[in-house]
Amino acid sequence: MSEPKTTVRELIREKYATLTASEKKLANALLENYPAAGIASITVVAQNADVSTPTVARMVGKLGFKGFPQFHQSLLSELQAKVQGPTQRRANWATEAPESHLLNRFSQAITRNLSQTLSNVDHDKFDKAAGCLADTNGRLYIVGGRITRALAEYAFTHFQAIRERVTHMTSSSATWPHYVLDMVTGDTLLMFDIRRYETNLLRLAELAKERGVTVIVVTDQWASPIASIADYTFNCWVEIPSAWDSNVSTMMLLETLIAAVQEENWPRAKDRYERLDEIFEAARLFRKP
Repeated sequence: MSEPKTTVRELIREKYATLTASEKKLANALLENYPAAGIASITVVAQNADVSTPTVARMVGKLGFKGFPQFHQSLLSELQAKVQGPTQRRANWATEAPESHLLNRFSQAITRNLSQTLSNVDHDKFDKAAGCLADTNGRLYIVGGRITRALAEYAFTHFQAIRERVTHMTSSSATWPHYVLDMVTGDTLLMFDIRRYETNLLRLAELAKERGVTVIVVTDQWASPIASIADYTFNCWVEIPSAWDSNVSTMMLLETLIAAVQEENWPRAKDRYERLDEIFEAARLFRKP
């Protein structure tokens, strides 16, 4: 299996400090409407960013592309990858799969995903997002989609123990207006959305933002459309030798957020744990050793 490709977004972030003022202006325009802003002719891309055509050519070169056509094709490939279903994903890796055991191929892919995910987490944004998740002055809403609802349920189980005022929104979009009705400024909405991105989740994020809610989205390396309006976006690398994407790096990020919120709320979280254990004991929920 070939090495996972670095996205144009990653390259821009890696090279950002080396760019000139005009190139940074172009980079910001591309990131603001990614990848659509780069999927046009070089002239149109330059005009939309209010920079010169040579500026586009120079920045593309700094990113490591031989020319604008290669840069353009890379963005098109990313756009295509966003909408691939399980059958196409399997075909992509099956044609390149080495003869090593599937366990080895999986472990190699997972290790790369974890490394890529960690290297692209902004520590300052992580801390600020954790602070929002820990702030009990507002309510915390959590929601996932068809596949990611399992992540949302896992997040809810832990955050509910750590802090009060946590709501797990059902995966049925027909019920969401009832939750939105009570959303106010100061609340936080934690969302999970990986390819193929769900239109109803994007609309929910838009409705929440209109009410002053802080939106945090955990997504994949290509980024859910929610990322364009979210206050905090975390990209997790998910490709593995399978028809399905992996949630290992996503779960790693989530568990780190859970740990950060626990520490932010300690010792109140400790008190909740102790009181919860008393209730477990009274309910005889767990078998004693």
